[in-house]
Formats: sequence, structure tokens, C-alpha cells
Amino acid sequence: GNKAFYFHHAGEVSAQATCLLFPPEYPKLLLGVYNLNTKMGEIQLPRRLFLWSMSVIYMFAFASLYIQIPGLYGNEGILPARWLMRYTGKPMLEQLKDSPTLLWLGPMLGLDTQQGMELICLLGTLLAFGAMVLEPMRDSLIFFCLWALYLSLYQVGQVFLYFQWDSLLLEVGFLTILVAPLNLFRWKQGLKHHDGITFWLLRWLLFRLMFASGVVKLTSRCPTWWGLTALTYHYETQCIPTPLAWYAHQAPVWFQKLSVVGTYVIEIAVPFLFFLPIRSMRILSFYLQVLLQICILLTGNYNFFNLLTIALCFSLLDDEHIHVWHGQCKKKKSKSWMQTLASWGEGLINLALCGGIIYCTVVYFELKINWETKSISSKTAFTYHEFNQWLKMITGPTIWIGVLSLTWEIVTAMFKCACVRGFFWKLWSTVQWAIFASAAAGMFAISLVPYTFIEYDANSKIWPGIKRVYDDVDRFQLVNSYGLFRRMTGVGGRPEVVLEGSFDKETWTEIEFMYKPGNVSGPPPVVAPHQPRLDWQMWFAALGPQAHSPWFTGLVHRLLQGKKDVISLIQTDESQYPFSQNPPVFIRAQLYKYWFIDDVSQTKQWWRRQFIEEFYPTVFLGDPNLEALLSQHGLKDKGPAKRSTEAFVPATLKCIREHVGPLTGPQVLLSLFVTGLAICVLKGLFGRAPRASKPKPAVAENKTRKAKDVPVAAEKKDHGKKKDVSGSTNEEKEITEEKPMDSEKSTKRRK
Repeated sequence: GNKAFYFHHAGEVSAQATCLLFPPEYPKLLLGVYNLNTKMGEIQLPRRLFLWSMSVIYMFAFASLYIQIPGLYGNEGILPARWLMRYTGKPMLEQLKDSPTLLWLGPMLGLDTQQGMELICLLGTLLAFGAMVLEPMRDSLIFFCLWALYLSLYQVGQVFLYFQWDSLLLEVGFLTILVAPLNLFRWKQGLKHHDGITFWLLRWLLFRLMFASGVVKLTSRCPTWWGLTALTYHYETQCIPTPLAWYAHQAPVWFQKLSVVGTYVIEIAVPFLFFLPIRSMRILSFYLQVLLQICILLTGNYNFFNLLTIALCFSLLDDEHIHVWHGQCKKKKSKSWMQTLASWGEGLINLALCGGIIYCTVVYFELKINWETKSISSKTAFTYHEFNQWLKMITGPTIWIGVLSLTWEIVTAMFKCACVRGFFWKLWSTVQWAIFASAAAGMFAISLVPYTFIEYDANSKIWPGIKRVYDDVDRFQLVNSYGLFRRMTGVGGRPEVVLEGSFDKETWTEIEFMYKPGNVSGPPPVVAPHQPRLDWQMWFAALGPQAHSPWFTGLVHRLLQGKKDVISLIQTDESQYPFSQNPPVFIRAQLYKYWFIDDVSQTKQWWRRQFIEEFYPTVFLGDPNLEALLSQHGLKDKGPAKRSTEAFVPATLKCIREHVGPLTGPQVLLSLFVTGLAICVLKGLFGRAPRASKPKPAVAENKTRKAKDVPVAAEKKDHGKKKDVSGSTNEEKEITEEKPMDSEKSTKRRK
């Protein structure tokens, strides 16, 4: 391995100069540290897989929101976004500082706020689709544009975009800018020495997300989470369950409680394995995290959240393991007795860690096997005070674990930069390393503020300067706090708001939504990765009094007016909407409680329900009560919006809307994904054909292996000839970053 450190190409530092700069022992030290890190695995393939996944997720997010913009934020929507865009005459930079959204540029293009949002969604969908099918577009600049576009929508999204996964997408999207390469005009993506630093930030975010989600379930003091009975309610009370949720709900109680224990283990204990320097433990934690996300995905429609979490899990993998997926396992080499001893030691550590997790699980949840009933009993064997003390004790060390892990990545990258040949390339690599190491350290420091929200004492110890920086960048959603499924809702039955309309105030007809439960005979749908945001907010509205959901008055008002954009959120097919010909004269809302039917095959129904109370009183257009509520919540119409339809851009937007309008969200997303996937498959099939004429890699590898047996003097003499055949040795490729021009020239020579 020392040969690659000393050998030089034309125009690079000579071996004599290198020996003068560093003592003979220094290359061995650098290579020893480098090989120790590469044993953990390179990350080029996981990074490419992550970037492709982010392209797909962005495409889903933009396309899903585009379908719903007219009904949610249009000029005749529930919460018109133009009400937030108040042009006060301030300079553009000040307006962007107050509210960072590109919608301020809309009037320059002759667009109103609704048209600006539609244009942003279409641009985001187009860029994400291009990044999905074209690898050169998975570039830092492209992902910066995607992040800025989604942030622009988030700023005016109001309650319909205030979900944790929207904040998570913005945070992951910003980290993707750091992870993605900056080589838009180069068709070949190289691996930089600082990639391990930026990729580590994804692992830290995954840790924060999972650990906080597990901790808040216990700190919330929710009796169902403490009693391990949360999943006996979850499947039927979640927002939009899938058909598989009904089957999961029928599982025995002991299995549901055991599943809660498994959730605690995966969310609280397993995340600590993310930072171990043991590759097998990180891979194990990857599969456990993906297993949890797949279970959630199969039983609930959580849009792109599960896909986004799985994409973060790719930060736990390396190239070697992804090669295993493709059946490209490396041949096992004969090991020395030291390597064999190290392997045995690693295996013992793995067994000790797994055994420790299993032992603690059995002790703290009192797991006992009942052979007579063929079940496993479980219960929580610790108190809230004990858990709170443990959390205070562990929060600080988790921060230091992150500090040590990030420091290791930074130092390792620094050693790699020191091994680069040539003064200019060494300097350029060091500059890149310094920039990205500083960015990673800054992101890590800022993330400590929301992370420590789970424990007050730890948060109070954060340096005030870091808190000020966090407050300054909070509007950009760079870092956020998380805590999914904090409390289990619907313990006494699933609350559901049912809208009803009437012409005479005597005969009432229910207004059925496409996705949320309403008709007791309607099966649960499969909607993900599309998120019907009105259906989601209807679920939240049912959890409290109507006064907590002021937007609901806007919904009722638009339905009384018969606005088609809002009706399309409820039913895309107008024939399914009972008031498609004439809007109802009266509207009211009733609160019901829903439960899954025990036997669907006999009753032909999926739900049973019971009336609870009136949720929203009977109102009509011109009703003083309705007018008072509209005025109270600032929802009264503020005059028609000025819209230009003759210009090219508005006319194009109108044409696209007319073609997409009749389609549902899942249809649009599925069409885009299938089309993009087909293009990727065709590119993969036809892209392999020209490579048949190239020399086989095995030949180059054999020649490289033979070259290792040649004396150093002979290698120096014949170095130019060998470079024409195989470019450089495998060791050189691992240690150094070759210049693009050199690789292109060597390719031309081979041709």
C-alpha cells in the first residue's frame, strides 16, 4: 500500500519531495488509519441510493400538493394564500428576509399567488423527475432549488403544511444539498474525501428522529404507551388506515403489547448502534429500522414519511453490503491469525451487545412465556420517575457520542486529504474538507437545541450563542424537533366528523370524502405516498372542539357557495358528490365514533359507528353566526384577485390544470413514478450494451495483481506502460482522488 503513496503522475510532487515533507513512517501511519476506516466500508453506492430516493420523494411531495392547491390555497379555496402575501412596498430583500418565499417574484411574471404556487409545484416536480431519471441532475444545485421551492410553499402553507414530515423533508432536503456532489456538468460522479462527514449528518438526524420518537411516548405519560396497549387502538384510530390495518387490529392483545415493546427497543435502544465502529451492528440496526417503517407503511397511509425515514437509513450502509444485494459478494481471502482473532473478537462483541439488549428488554418489560396459552406476557417494570432520571443521565452522553463520532469522521477525512498526491490537489482537498467539516460541525451544534427539548436540564445547558443562531435560522427549517405518535388518540373510539347538507333542513345527506372513513361500508383506501391534506385535518379537527379548527368555517362557507375547487378535494368525480348540481342550502357537522367491525365477511361492512354530539351548528349563506365566525377567524372574502390569463405562463398553467384536474392524487403520483422507473430500467438495459467492447475488469485486476510482485525499481521503469493498460492500481484509487482530465485521457488511450 505504500507504493501508491510514493508513485506520482506527470505534474505531481515527486517521490523525493514527498520523502522530504514526511518521514518514512508517516505514510504507513496514514494508510493504517485509512485502511481502518475503509474496513467499515465506502459509501458511494448508499449515497447514490439516497440521492435517488430523495428525488423520488421530492417528486411525490410536489405533485401531491399540486393537485390540492386550488382547493386549499386558491383564490376560492379554504385558506387563500394570497391573504398572507401582503405587498407593503418594502425592498425585495427585506420581504424575503421576513418571509423567505419565491412567491414574492410572482407579480414580475404576471402571476397571482395561486398561479405562483402551481408554478413552483410544477417546477419542483419536473426537477425531481429529472433527477430521478438522470444521475447528473442529482446535483447540489438541483437539490438546493428543490429545497428552496418547497420552503417557499411551506411559508404560506399554514395549517395544511404544518406536519412533522414537512419539516423533516425540509431538514433532510437541506442536508441533501451538502451530501450531493457539485458536478452538474460532469456525467461521472466521484467520491470526495469529505463525503463521509456530510453523510454522517443523515445518521445523526436519523438518531434524533427515532430516539426522540421513542422517548416522547413515555415522557407524555400516555397510559396506553405505559400499559403497552397503544397498538390495540392505533390501527383503527390512525388518520387513514389501510385494509391491512383491519387485519393487524385483529391480532391478540399479547401480540399487540409485544409489538409495543419491540417499538421501544427499535426506537430507543437500537439507535445507539448507529455510531458503533462495528459494521455488522450498523447493518443490523438498518434492517430493524426498515422493518419498523415497512410495518407502519403497510398498515397506515403516512404519505412520504416512511419513505423519507428509509432513505435516512441508507446512511447506515456501505458499498460492500449493497453489492451483496446484487449478488456481487467478494471472494473470501485467507486471513492471518491476527485478522482471525479480530473477527472472533468482533463476533463476541456483537453477541454481547445483542444479548445485553435482549436481557434489558426481558427485565424491564417482564417478558414471560406462557406455554399453555402459547403467548408472551409483558408489562412495564419501571416508573415514570425512574425513566425520567435515566433520560437525564443519558441525554448528555448521547451528545458526546455524537461529538466523538463526528470527530472521527472529520479526522479520518483529514488523513485522506493528507494522502492526496500533488500540492495543488492536496490543497484543494483540504479546502473542501475545511468547508464541509465546518458546515457539519455547525449543523450538529444547532441541532442540539431542538434535540434537547426532550430533557429540560440538558437544554438549559446549551450555550446561549447556539440558541441565538438556532432562533435566527428557525424560519428556514434547517433543524427541527420530532416526536411521532406522542399520545394515542381515540381510546374510547375513533372520533370522526361527518358533514351533512340539506335543501330544506329536514332531509340531510352525508357528504362522503374520498379517503377518510365515513361510509361504514367503505373499505380503507391505499393512498400513500399521496397525502390528502384536507382529510388529515378533518381527523385532527375531530380530536377537539370546533373552535380549535378555525379553517373548518372556511370549508363550510366554500361548500355553501358550491366552489368546485374545494369540492374536488372531497370528490374528484362530481357524480359521487351529492350536491354537484346545486350547492346545499344548509350544512351542519356531526361527531361520531367509529370502530372496526369484528367480521367483515358476514356484515359486508368495515366500520360500526355511534353518534356522539353536534360538531358544527346548522348554517346557511347570510347566517349571522356564520358571518361572525368568518370575521372572527379572518376568513371573509377580500375581493376578487387580479389574474392575467392572456400571458404565456398563466395560459400554460391553466392548460396543465385542465388536463390534470380529473385525476386523483394517487393516479398522478403512480403515473409519474411508473414512467420514471420505466425510463431508469430502459437506461439500465440499453446502457450496458456499449460496454461489451471494453476490456473486462478481471483482466485489469489480474495485471494489477501481477504488477504487485514486480520490484519497485521495475515498476517505476514500466509505470507509463502499465498506466495505459489499467490506469492505476486499486490501491491508488482507494487512497487518492484522480484528476478528471487524467482519467479521460487514459480512457482515450485505452480506446
